[in-house]
Amino acid sequence: MTVNDPRISYLLRQGDTPLILAQRLCAWCGHAPELEIDLALANIGLDLLGQARHFLGYAAELAGPPCSEDSLAFGRDERQFHNLLLAEQPNGGFNDTLVRQFLLDAYHVQLHQALSRSRDAQIAAIAAKSLKEADYHLRFSHGWMIRLGDGNDVSHRKIQQSLDNLWRFTAELFHADALELELAEQGIAVDPRELQAPWQAQVEETLRQATLALPAEQAFRHGGKQGRHSEHLGPLLAEMQFLQRAYPNGQW
Repeated sequence: MTVNDPRISYLLRQGDTPLILAQRLCAWCGHAPELEIDLALANIGLDLLGQARHFLGYAAELAGPPCSEDSLAFGRDERQFHNLLLAEQPNGGFNDTLVRQFLLDAYHVQLHQALSRSRDAQIAAIAAKSLKEADYHLRFSHGWMIRLGDGNDVSHRKIQQSLDNLWRFTAELFHADALELELAEQGIAVDPRELQAPWQAQVEETLRQATLALPAEQAFRHGGKQGRHSEHLGPLLAEMQFLQRAYPNGQW
């Protein structure tokens, strides 16, 4: 799919990250450490899938037939996805999933707060609804970060290790490119650089309560928003898209 409309490209970015993250979270169903976490991760995944449907559905509406939210989710190849690299990182242990979720939850709260003031009424409406869900997601991940970070020696070590490993992907959240800056100038999008300070404040306060150390600055990875992904996205898409690709346009 070739996209020439900046607004459609931006909507794909906003839809792809929750779509990929939902796929990751739903893989925990039946495998989480305890029933409460199993249900929570599944519900958060469903919330994120709903957000993805809203953004991708709006992108399909702007693109026109034969484009649809299903074709965008199941018909694009790896280089046509524009999700943040952090979202596609493997689940690993619960510690890895939790840290990944917390970092993105804190980001999504700031993002949807800003997008709820978009001049595009539909983007603003999607963001306002998503913000209510993102607030809940952050309460969940924030609470578990503190519980495990300030738990015993083993839980503290594992959470710190996951934080150190995933930190290099966080700078991409605030890396602005020409598309975002153009739409931000029009009042449609948000300049991601404006989200960094409040995100950093939230993260640092949570880490303080969790007795965790803020990772040292390091070379960061970016490119997901432009379609350049890690080695982990391809296998995820192969699983997610298998049925639709095996039986194109199938109906049940």
